[in-house]
Amino acid sequence: MPPSPRLLAIVDALPLRPDMRVLELGCGPGVAARLVAARLTTGHILATDRSATAIAQATAGSAAEIASGRMSVRQVAAEEFVRAPGEDPYDLVFANRVGALDGRRPDLAVPVRARLAEAAGPGARLFVDGREYSMMGPWPSQ
Repeated sequence: MPPSPRLLAIVDALPLRPDMRVLELGCGPGVAARLVAARLTTGHILATDRSATAIAQATAGSAAEIASGRMSVRQVAAEEFVRAPGEDPYDLVFANRVGALDGRRPDLAVPVRARLAEAAGPGARLFVDGREYSMMGPWPSQ
């Protein structure tokens, strides 16, 4: 199934470089992550979601991207995300329709912000539903 025009426009607007480390929160079946992976050469995207079903779908649909080393998936809630030991910081973080970032779950905004501050490298950029926000805030939920 091709990506929706909305999702394609969001990914097309991301300021991606071929060598970037990208973190997607709430990847669902992995469509956006695959679009990002296609734009990376030496970079990498980690697609995360709290749902085991979503991660299974993303894994199944992204075999080529995962095998290439440009993409990996991890089941974790945004408010519980931590980099694995030895995992480099991320240059860009994006999310689409993630309640902790779009205002639907304001109770999670503070813990997610803390996790992203730890995961992101200096100068990292944050995009929520196609709009850029400062890593320090304010975010849509505020």
